[in-house]
Amino acid sequence: MLKLHVNDIDLDYEDIGKGDVLLLLHGLGSTKKDWDAQVPFFSKTHRVITLDLRGHGDSTKPLEAYGVDLMAEDVKLFLDQLNIKTATVVGFSMGGAVAFELAAKYPQYLTNLVIVNSGPDFNNMGKIGDDLLKNRTEFLETQGLAPLAKEISFNMFPENHQLKLRTEFETRCKNNDYNAYYQSFVTLMNWGLGNRINKITTRTLVVASDMDYTPVSFKEEYVDRLQNARLAVIKNSRHGVVIDQPEAFNLVLHKFIADE
Repeated sequence: MLKLHVNDIDLDYEDIGKGDVLLLLHGLGSTKKDWDAQVPFFSKTHRVITLDLRGHGDSTKPLEAYGVDLMAEDVKLFLDQLNIKTATVVGFSMGGAVAFELAAKYPQYLTNLVIVNSGPDFNNMGKIGDDLLKNRTEFLETQGLAPLAKEISFNMFPENHQLKLRTEFETRCKNNDYNAYYQSFVTLMNWGLGNRINKITTRTLVVASDMDYTPVSFKEEYVDRLQNARLAVIKNSRHGVVIDQPEAFNLVLHKFIADE
């Protein structure tokens, strides 16, 4: 277990392999274990770094200091402490929001940007976003985190053969600190790039699942607004594509990196 003190918090991380840096950022309510199927594959050729974002896993859980901006600043300072000048940054779901913010605010740190089942404007998703904020907030306040973790995990991994994946993700999610999860969720839903997306020039791959919460057309729309982006769609996958279709995801990411 490795820890770095940045921005008044401790970030827990793992650092495996040698070569160009691949920085992997997990989703809301989860941990660096989202990437268990990627680390062994990519650490053969890259220096793979996974970390628990603030409020998650074994990193510090502040009382009030949350938000995508803060998380992006944490990551920037984290890279500085490790003397890492550039990295391919891969963000899944909430981690995608953090990766987007890094690309907008600190573009010099990114060799490549990879966005996985995420978006640039959680505060402007229309009815999908409004319903998510309302329903999840009410669920948390009335039923608590453990039942929410069960529902989220079932929606991500509903197939009978996915029982192990479902159980593992549910355990990670329900082990969250309630306040840390709540604050992370609410601040995420208030975040958006807006017109800043038009200025991102970093070479970008957007990975979409065919059965994600948001349709492929949602990703196509913002890919068109990016200056240097391509879209890859992975079939027979839901929101947690890095977990439910790891081989397909790893091949898509490997090809993107190898093509640079």
